[in-house]
Amino acid sequence: MVGLGYIGLPTAAVIARSGASVLGVDIDRDVVETVNSGKVHIEEIDLDGLVSGVVARGLLRASTTIEPADVFVIAVPTPFGPEHEPDITYVLEAAAGIAAVLKAGDTVILESTSPIGTTERVAALLMERRPDLAIPGHCAGTADVAIAYCPERVLPGRILVELIDNDRVIGGITPRCARKALHFYRRFVRGACVTTTARAAEMTKLTENAFRDVNIAFANELSVVADTMGIDVWEVIRLANRHPRVNILSPGPGVGGHCIAVDPWFLVHGDPENTRLIRTAREVNDAKIAHTIARAEALAEAMPEAPIACLGLAFKANIDDFRESPALKVALHLARRFGPRVRVVEPYATSLPAAFADTGAELVDLDTALESCPAFVVLVDHDIFRSVPLEERADKRVHDARGIWPDQPHIAPSDLPLQAAVGGVHGR
Repeated sequence: MVGLGYIGLPTAAVIARSGASVLGVDIDRDVVETVNSGKVHIEEIDLDGLVSGVVARGLLRASTTIEPADVFVIAVPTPFGPEHEPDITYVLEAAAGIAAVLKAGDTVILESTSPIGTTERVAALLMERRPDLAIPGHCAGTADVAIAYCPERVLPGRILVELIDNDRVIGGITPRCARKALHFYRRFVRGACVTTTARAAEMTKLTENAFRDVNIAFANELSVVADTMGIDVWEVIRLANRHPRVNILSPGPGVGGHCIAVDPWFLVHGDPENTRLIRTAREVNDAKIAHTIARAEALAEAMPEAPIACLGLAFKANIDDFRESPALKVALHLARRFGPRVRVVEPYATSLPAAFADTGAELVDLDTALESCPAFVVLVDHDIFRSVPLEERADKRVHDARGIWPDQPHIAPSDLPLQAAVGGVHGR
């Protein structure tokens, strides 16, 4: 398993539990040492116990060096550049490392979310590095190795369950490659495993996340319209969803995470002329961050010198993952502007991210925030935030970007600047 991040480590542990001998490879020596000690460096339900068990049984170990194996799974990041162009450098570096130890009979599987054609790029690199091997797509007759693409499709907080139960789409460079990869996934996957081409599997993964992004953009755009018109968007969505064929998602402060906030750009980059809706959805969701910042700033300006509590930094509820998090971007902006007035509550962090250094912002627990802060900006719907009863927050002024406190009394329009009073801000 090349890459021991949020997907690579859980996947490696699940495969090891099936009885396979697994080597996890990562460039971060601290990660390697942590895993080899039977511990984990990421927060995921039940992952610590699973890793501890398979390491103790000798089924999982970690290294910074790729070694010979029968199956190589690539699970490294695929970020995008300043113009939203996909960067597959890490994927190609992983493939180059595999090429050095590849032998006839091996299988190479790419799981990293990638632009269409990346699996073919991996095959081409292996062909260049290993001309002694017959590479699928670059040889006549039977290839010496199999190359396939099988994207993950798991939900943080449920990764260990969904790695096993969710259906998998397995795309091969050739049908023979897809069948060989299928045999591998059948070791540990209970869900249906469907084979197709590598390019179709790549587009399937991007389509899944673009679909989510477009639907979230509709909800976020609705929330801005309702905000402008002084209407409770949560009530509107609740009522609209009573229609038997309507299912509007919940709006938020934007869209984050390593998938939905990134992957649609891969489709846009691949065909910019025909992805107008997907591009617009990305722009709507990114703009919602600025909208949330403006509302939060207005609340802070209406209460000069008052401490402001920002609830949450993660990109979604009940996890410790801050990647591309709109909540983090909002809280950081407020910290840089209002300094020590900002108190951040994030139950899944033991310290503030390095970007908050020198801002004066402070990480506090929820009880401290409730005791000391008259103003709240709700950015993440962690369960612990939902649990706060009305009597503990009735006297607070709140901008609730997640709609978790629908019973919060509204602020009178005269109490806030116009731009904050038009909607989305609550308090007494």
